[in-house]
Amino acid sequence: MTADPAAIGASPPVDELDAKILDAALAEFEHHGLRRVGVDDVARRAGVSRSTVYRRYAGKNQLAEAVVLRECRRFLLVLGEAVTGLSLEDAVVEAFVVGLRTVRELPLFGRVLVGEPGALLEQLTDSGAAIMLAARDVVVDSLARAEPQRDRDDLAVVSETMLRVGISLLLIPGGGLDVDGDAQARVYARDYLVRLLR
Repeated sequence: MTADPAAIGASPPVDELDAKILDAALAEFEHHGLRRVGVDDVARRAGVSRSTVYRRYAGKNQLAEAVVLRECRRFLLVLGEAVTGLSLEDAVVEAFVVGLRTVRELPLFGRVLVGEPGALLEQLTDSGAAIMLAARDVVVDSLARAEPQRDRDDLAVVSETMLRVGISLLLIPGGGLDVDGDAQARVYARDYLVRLLR
């Protein structure tokens, strides 16, 4: 997976056939996981030929990348809406809380986090830096609306730290941090992540 950072925050034009293929791939990945699904499975569910899928996507990895990026965009849209109109401190807290909840609720990420976290880790390892930078920039833009005069470099550090903590908590649940529910995640974010704001 070799994601383009500039492409993650923006939604690329998708025609009807692409949408049909991506919807079918998403349904297959949600039901069977990333590792067990093949291009034939996606083509069958989409009602198209295998060659049609291959004309649009070079293989399963590129198809998985497109699906994961589309889900990341959905996640970032939800995050942006959640912090609109909040103070900067409240926006940091809500971005963290809503981020954890949304990833857990998105069927694809929920399925992969529970059933095959290693597969998600592989996807993040292949293009994690690009995804991280793009997601960080979208979060920075959302937080900057709360306080436009705030130093963007400062917001970038806070945003990336928040994303990295969130990913770690999702991939390695349990441990000593109690952030399993919104109330606990909100307390943690208010006590620790807000401190990152200079």
